[in-house]
Amino acid sequence: MGDRYRNFEELAAASEEGVDYCIRSEDRGSSVVILAPHGGTIEPGTAEIAQAIAGADFSLYIFEALQAGAHGDFHITSHRFDEPKALDLVGRSDTAIAVHGRKDDGSDTIWLGGRAIGLRDAIAVSLRNAGFEAEPNKRLPGVHETNICNRTRSHEGVQLELSRSFRRRLSTESTLLDDFCTAIRNVIRPTLTAP
Repeated sequence: MGDRYRNFEELAAASEEGVDYCIRSEDRGSSVVILAPHGGTIEPGTAEIAQAIAGADFSLYIFEALQAGAHGDFHITSHRFDEPKALDLVGRSDTAIAVHGRKDDGSDTIWLGGRAIGLRDAIAVSLRNAGFEAEPNKRLPGVHETNICNRTRSHEGVQLELSRSFRRRLSTESTLLDDFCTAIRNVIRPTLTAP
C-alpha cells in the first residue's frame, strides 16, 4: 500500500497533533541526531529503539502515529519526510541515524543504508562484533539526497532497517537492546567530545 499523504503538510491538514500523531524533538547539542520518523503504529518499536540509542546524550527526533491503521495511513516515505521540526533539527546536525522497520523476512539481519558510507560500515562492523548480523541495504539503500537521514549539514546519514521480529525481541530482551545500542553508541560516542 502506498502512502496516503505526499508530505507532512497534507498529513497535518487531515490530522490532529496529540490525537492522531505526536512529535518529539529534543536538541541536546550533539552533532548526531537519532531519528524515528515512522514511530508508533507505523513501524512499531522504532521510537523506543531510537530513544534507547540516543540515551541522554544525543539529539532525538520521533514522529509517532497514535491511531491504528494501515501502514500507509501516517507513513511518509523517507525522501518526502519534511516535517518542519525534523528538518530543523536534522539540518543543524552533522549526521543522523534513522531507525526504520521492515516486514519479517525470516531474518534478524540489520540492513544499513544512507549516504554516510564510512559511518554505515563502521556501525556494521561494531554490530557484527557484538554478535548481530548486519549488511548493506540493497533493497532500501537510503541514499536519496532528500531522505531525512541525509538532510544534515554533511548531507549524509545512516538508515537502519530492522525486521518486525527483531524489533519485538529488542522490546522484550533488555540485554539484547543494551548490546544493540552499545554497538551503535560506541561508534558515534566520539562525536560527543569532538571539538
